[in-house]
Amino acid sequence: MKTYIYSTCVFFFFSFFISAQSNNKDVLFTVDNNPVPASEFVRVYKKNLDLVKDESQKDIDQYLTLFINYKLKLVEARALDFHKKPQYIRELEGYKKQLAKNYLVDNEVTEALVKEAYSRANYDINAKHILFRLEPSNKDTVEVYNRLIDLRERFKNEDFNSLQKELHNGNTILVEDLGYFSVFKMVYDFENEAYKTSVGEVSMPFRTQFGYHIVKVFDKRKSRGEITAGHIMISNNNKETTEDPETRIKEIYKLLEQGQEFESLAKQFSEDRSSASKGGKLAPFTSGQLSSTVFEDTAFGIQEDGAISKPFQSEYGWHIVKRYSIKPVGSFEDMRYELENKVSRDSRSKLINTSMQNKLKKQYNVSNENTARAYFISILNDDFYNRKWQLPEGFSKEKTILTIGNKNWNYKDFASVLRSQQKGDVKGKSFEQIVDDAYESFLNTCVLSYHEDNLENVNEEFAQILNEYREGLLLFDLMETKIWDAAKSDTLGIESFYNKNKENYKWKTRVEAAVATTSKEKDIEKVRQMFKDDKPVEEIKQALNGNGEQNVIVTSGIFAANHQALPTNFEFKEGVSKVYYQNNAYYLVKVSKLIPESYKPLDEVRGVIINDYQQELEKNWIDNLKRKYKVTINQQALQNIKEQIIN
Repeated sequence: MKTYIYSTCVFFFFSFFISAQSNNKDVLFTVDNNPVPASEFVRVYKKNLDLVKDESQKDIDQYLTLFINYKLKLVEARALDFHKKPQYIRELEGYKKQLAKNYLVDNEVTEALVKEAYSRANYDINAKHILFRLEPSNKDTVEVYNRLIDLRERFKNEDFNSLQKELHNGNTILVEDLGYFSVFKMVYDFENEAYKTSVGEVSMPFRTQFGYHIVKVFDKRKSRGEITAGHIMISNNNKETTEDPETRIKEIYKLLEQGQEFESLAKQFSEDRSSASKGGKLAPFTSGQLSSTVFEDTAFGIQEDGAISKPFQSEYGWHIVKRYSIKPVGSFEDMRYELENKVSRDSRSKLINTSMQNKLKKQYNVSNENTARAYFISILNDDFYNRKWQLPEGFSKEKTILTIGNKNWNYKDFASVLRSQQKGDVKGKSFEQIVDDAYESFLNTCVLSYHEDNLENVNEEFAQILNEYREGLLLFDLMETKIWDAAKSDTLGIESFYNKNKENYKWKTRVEAAVATTSKEKDIEKVRQMFKDDKPVEEIKQALNGNGEQNVIVTSGIFAANHQALPTNFEFKEGVSKVYYQNNAYYLVKVSKLIPESYKPLDEVRGVIINDYQQELEKNWIDNLKRKYKVTINQQALQNIKEQIIN
């Protein structure tokens, strides 16, 4: 599915139902005689008001223009039968099923599971386990259970490494150190046993979808909470400068040891552009949130606010981290939404589903009794165990077996479920048990299906969101066909657009230069003289950074005017510059060559060109749609909306 559709069309897709402030019969505008109510516009405008980044979109008239363009595209999409395409229908059905999950839950059970998850989120468990793998269809076996009972005593007292060496085969028996983990990191059945087991104890054998386990808990610690930190990063892959990343980070660390400010050095040298301008400060994060374990462990390992780490390497480069603060796990209310989402996606959802199924049976007055039980038991035979069973001749496939509301299911529907049971492990099961298990699954599926099919009729919020998905998918397919893919494949059009707009794709004047920075005015004067004497950069570094001190950092490369290494308002000319002072440091630049403005080659900026070309195509296309479909705006309704929003 096109999950990225949200970012493309966020303008419209997440407008949840709120009380309309305009009369539903009050038409704001029509497109090709199709009315659009004022209430819809108000709802979408208010919901998206805080999401839009372009201030012009907060202007009601500008927003209305965008909204009309949106409706024009939808009219065109339906005129071209995009809504009848099989792929569109499949994707819409997929979205509908995903959305319906939020409305097919037992809120009481969900609340209990969310509270349990919050309690566990406050702790991390350090555990090891022994697993005897079994297929989910395998029955519980006394033999495996008893073997784990015996091993439980050994697990309590013997060295884990010795047990691992003796038992672990990587296939049927796993003996693993799981390290620290918290809520949602393991399947729910395993998590339950781990959190119920005391430190130093070994659980009784228990079963999950993977087989039988015993788990030993070695430690239970308070969650590390949320840390606010900053960093200075030197990338492993910076092609703009020639300095070795490890050497550079160690130079910066010496400056910190000599008393220079972390934030000032981050602004000067950190190659994480998103945080450098903020003095290296990062958004708060929790354990497991970042993609680098070594970075997290180093950050959480800093013992006090204001302290910094030694230089270390991650997957992305070399870092120095500063800790600003740490706060514990948030309150239950702060974490509720996140926990609810995780519970709904976790194996806990099976508990919620079972509870919901039971409530729906009561709501729709559905009995668990299978009125055709005896008949289906009578038509089973030993072929079922060999996956060869077929329905008998004269099978009454159209006879009703279940009725919920105005919908009926027949013998054929249940027989399909029954036949599918042959694919599972049914050996040892009686015909009675086979039929009963199949009917339970069949009944639960039917009652949920009936409720789901009727959601759009009984739940206004669901209906509103589903319609926005419906229109969003339609718009995406139309834009992909008419604009995005068309632009990408139009080689001649792209080249023509580039040639007509070459002035927009130029390299500004750049310099090949060496940039020296230091916190000491006397040192920058020494650099100035050595620059004038054409001393090599390495010689300058050796002369000024002796005796274990890091007094000067020199960065060499090719720089544009806005490059981080250059001082603000740097004057582009060859030779040695004047001394600049900013970010609590002195800057001196020696320019060896001016690189004049030049056009960027098409291949180098093709992605940008395609994006700009798509925007031009879309503008021309919208103009054509406005000529094709008449748009009439109700000015009085628009004025009423403006007064409501302003007031």
